[in-house]
Amino acid sequence: MKIKSVKLTRFKRFTHLKIEDLPETARLVILAGPNGSGKSSFFEGLYTWYRASWSGIGTTWDPIYHWKRLAEDDETEPQVRASRQHQETTKITFHDPQPTTDDERRAAVYVRSAYRNDPTFQVTSLGRLGTVVAEARFNRFIENDATVAKNYQRLASQGFRAVYKDEDPNTTIGEFRRRAIGEIQDSMNRLFPDLLLRELGDPLEDGTFFFDKGSSKAFPYQNLSGGEKAAFDLLLDIIVKKRAFNNSVYCIDEPEAHMNTRLQGALLQELFELTPGECQLWLATHSIGMMRRARDLSAEHPGSVVFLDFGGRDFDQEVVMQPEVPNRAFWHRVLNVALDDLSELVAPEIIVICEGSPRVPGAGMGAALDADCYDKIFEAEFPHAKFVSAGNAHEVENDRLALVEAMRGLVAGTRIIRLIDRDDRSKEEVTEKQSQGVKVLTKRNLESYLFDDEVLSALCASVGQPDKSNDLLAAKAQAVADSVGRGNAADDLKSASGDIYNEARRLLQLTAAGNNSKAFMRATLAPLLVPSMDTYATLRSDIFD
Repeated sequence: MKIKSVKLTRFKRFTHLKIEDLPETARLVILAGPNGSGKSSFFEGLYTWYRASWSGIGTTWDPIYHWKRLAEDDETEPQVRASRQHQETTKITFHDPQPTTDDERRAAVYVRSAYRNDPTFQVTSLGRLGTVVAEARFNRFIENDATVAKNYQRLASQGFRAVYKDEDPNTTIGEFRRRAIGEIQDSMNRLFPDLLLRELGDPLEDGTFFFDKGSSKAFPYQNLSGGEKAAFDLLLDIIVKKRAFNNSVYCIDEPEAHMNTRLQGALLQELFELTPGECQLWLATHSIGMMRRARDLSAEHPGSVVFLDFGGRDFDQEVVMQPEVPNRAFWHRVLNVALDDLSELVAPEIIVICEGSPRVPGAGMGAALDADCYDKIFEAEFPHAKFVSAGNAHEVENDRLALVEAMRGLVAGTRIIRLIDRDDRSKEEVTEKQSQGVKVLTKRNLESYLFDDEVLSALCASVGQPDKSNDLLAAKAQAVADSVGRGNAADDLKSASGDIYNEARRLLQLTAAGNNSKAFMRATLAPLLVPSMDTYATLRSDIFD
């Protein structure tokens, strides 16, 4: 099952929330945002709808807990609220056809709350557990959602079934035990290379999981660390349940609890791979480790990862959310949530030192023009890159501000690139600069990319006047001809940029597009230079290849 849209009306903290345009290709949906931003309330909305509509277990509706009271409600509101039903507050649509059987409906949604406390257990008897899709572990998200003990019993019960009921007469208890723990054993070993799930134990005597770690042998589940228990719980649960929930929306609130950053990212990888292909995995997380791994998965599997940002929303008003483009601003918000003040100390993976007046006190509006434009152009594809203006070409080449050495000393592992304009350099000069580790633009300067015909045509289309494209390109050609007449080179669009800017404003009747050509480049043209354009590909290759 794949969710297409969700609508929550007067549910917990939401007055009217609509999430729409979720793509059918999405296998992983990440809910980002600080504590108290509504991520758990959103999951509770899904769970409330599921319990009342499709599960057959029964509604969890609690008018005091679920219904949002507004300031304008009158005294009769408590009576009105008590009569509300989930149909008035929650609505979900799917890309998939409606399930046709009770079991298919019950298996449509599977939810784990953030309270997954199962510190120890020991099973000494086995009893009938019932169908896994009809299991009701908790009613509200503030209740404990312990699963390890029950999943142990289900594994043990499957062992008896494999031996006494399955058609294969050669199945033995020993063979089943190896088969039963193999998948969880492999997943746990990838997370904890020194930890080995050894056996299930005897479910009628010392029924618990036993592990080996270093010289410690056959120690029980209760002796695992908090992080080991938390990871084991989630992996075991999906492995036990995925056969029944094989066309489902899995929702896990704060899967990173009790784990370090490295482990969080590795856990997300395991959860992503264990989730059946027809399913959708939703995670609400603050973890920078998980967010980073989600970004990598998005690059590895285009279209399969969606980000929804709950941060900075006023849910007392109507809010429409759509999948977020994980650009630099998005990652900055994520870092602020995950690391608070330390986020400013986290270095980007790539630092590009380029031309332009440095951004220093009193430098004026034109400071760091090139860096700001580059940041906007590449924020979607290279959110982990940061551009820094450091002066003219000579100052960039010779590191006059000592930026390269300072960054190398402070930021281990960061790739540092020096980038200069081509200007009038010959091929030989460009080759020499490149041999010195300095990147050189293919075109004359940044203006040559931003005032390219593709970008100007996109400008016309962006303001609903694509028919003016030829007129604007003709005005550009005239501006270049006038610049050549003043003694400038034919490819020097920097010298012609002021005239092109003025003609664009006149032809398209632009307002709030920037008060001069530099502001126009930064605010209007840079966001229009996108990956589908040939000139973007050239600029990308100049810098990053």
